[in-house]
Amino acid sequence: MKEIIVIIPAYNEADSIAHVIKEIPRNVSEIIVVNNNSTDSTAENAEAAGATVLTETRKGYGYACLAGLDYIAKTSKNPYIIVFVDGDYSDYPEELTKIVAPILHDDIDMVIGARDEALREDGSMTPQQIFGNWLATFLMKLFFNARFTDLGPFRAIKYDKLLALNMEDETYGWTVEMQLKVLKKKFTYTEVPVRYKKRIGISKVSGTVKGSIFAGIKILSWIFKYSIK
Repeated sequence: MKEIIVIIPAYNEADSIAHVIKEIPRNVSEIIVVNNNSTDSTAENAEAAGATVLTETRKGYGYACLAGLDYIAKTSKNPYIIVFVDGDYSDYPEELTKIVAPILHDDIDMVIGARDEALREDGSMTPQQIFGNWLATFLMKLFFNARFTDLGPFRAIKYDKLLALNMEDETYGWTVEMQLKVLKKKFTYTEVPVRYKKRIGISKVSGTVKGSIFAGIKILSWIFKYSIK
């Protein structure tokens, strides 16, 4: 069976992290929770739920994802697929099976779980999230003829293709950087519609004005940077 490893960046997700871990299908070989400088019991709850827990004290979504990849490299693991999912329980972890299916059965390089409007719980995405996703994907279509409709964080990618992307963003731009680099390298990709619900707790990005502004700036800067390369 082809090995799947899940990476979950987590900052103060003590109330939700165990739910996420327990609902991930059992066909994955390892669940890595990267405790991103939490001040609550996120790490303890994740470990009790059966995850491998890492610590990354530099705050930032990208820092946490990079820490997970560094651990995989240092332990000489060689998975076939890496899955990223948030620790806030807004996704439906059991849909991992649906997200990895195009890779396993159709040899697709990357799959985005697209938060389809018809499948989203009312209020699960803020107006700024909805607009930001529309703008980013519109610009990617305009500049790169991309078919993306979402920057959804629930995603799967072949491990060797992920390494080839040389990911570098440390904060808010991780998801869009991955998608842009997949486009530039002409890797194959697709989206699958996924359900989405209100998260447990308050978002550290879309739940604050500062977070929304910085995320928007970072995402747009990546798009415009790649549009002139």
